[in-house]
Amino acid sequence: MIKILVADDSAFMRKLLTDFFARQKDFQAVGAAKDGQEAVNLVKKLRPDVVTMDVNMPVMDGLKSLEIIMQECPTPVVMLSSLTKEGTEETIKALALGAVDFISKAGGSVSKIDNIEDELLRKCREASQARVQRVSMPTRALSYVPRTPKPPVMKRIELPKRPGLNFAVRPNRNVASDSSKPSSSPSKKLVAIGTSTGGPQALQNVITRLPQNFPCGIVVVQHMPAGFTRSLAERLDSISAIAVKEAEDNEIIKPGQVYIAPGSHHMRIVDSSDGRKISLGSDPPVGNHRPAVNVLFDSVANIGSNLVAVVMTGMGCDGCDGMKKIKANGGYSIAQDEASSTVYGMPKAVADAGLVDEVQPLSKIAEAIMEAVQK
Repeated sequence: MIKILVADDSAFMRKLLTDFFARQKDFQAVGAAKDGQEAVNLVKKLRPDVVTMDVNMPVMDGLKSLEIIMQECPTPVVMLSSLTKEGTEETIKALALGAVDFISKAGGSVSKIDNIEDELLRKCREASQARVQRVSMPTRALSYVPRTPKPPVMKRIELPKRPGLNFAVRPNRNVASDSSKPSSSPSKKLVAIGTSTGGPQALQNVITRLPQNFPCGIVVVQHMPAGFTRSLAERLDSISAIAVKEAEDNEIIKPGQVYIAPGSHHMRIVDSSDGRKISLGSDPPVGNHRPAVNVLFDSVANIGSNLVAVVMTGMGCDGCDGMKKIKANGGYSIAQDEASSTVYGMPKAVADAGLVDEVQPLSKIAEAIMEAVQK
């Protein structure tokens, strides 16, 4: 039985949401809060499995209430937000503070909330399985220091001297030394990241640790509907040393830039005469996702050993099929560990399939990416 607490300043909404859950055999509505302060008090008293939280409430708003809950009594929270610009920005802040997921009120109107009953119930069920922790922010970005390759060691070979001859031994130019082997330049590499539930918080932890002079481009698929990815990119850009933006169609990928796939669009990476380019498409969802991690991973698999693929927290297994192709082509893979994942679904899928080169806690993923790019 999933114990749920509803927090909303509207008596109508509290009744509507409570009725939604009361009709389900696996939910028990244990309480309802009319403001953020009451929500904090009831979470501590009732210890619900999940909280639904409206953003705009009197006495204490949803964001402040969420912040206190995540610090003092970490509990899975699903936010209710509007599709207005202010609503999307508040939602992204809530996800960064530790909210597991969110529900969009169509048009910002509570009168249409009954149209999303199925989505609300599904996301609350998923949230009940989430592992939430106190939010910790990185103190500084890592420094990127390019590796200086060591000069090849030339062994001196003593040859027997022939009578009447006197010559200096020279290196044989027809024999390849270590320095002539193909090398991988960090600038030629690409980092591809896939994540879902808990992803905005995970991305904040990773991206804010990367330096401004990061040597290659980074492309990201975060499962998120249209209207929210731009706010996510803008927020990350404002708090990170590295530049972050929502990806645009036909955009050339540049070093030191993070590109986040727009909600409701698949993102593929294609080669062009000017370099690697972003291609956006509104073709059907793959595995119920658009953007889908598998679509991105399929498109970058041919980059081979110059690709670093990362799978972080998320429900389901999106990215696993694409990672099979990446590994078959010699790409390098990193997965978030179970302990630090909000939902250990996507990273578990690639780990169980034997497709991971290294498993790292969230706090170490940025460092792992830096080291992988320099290999």
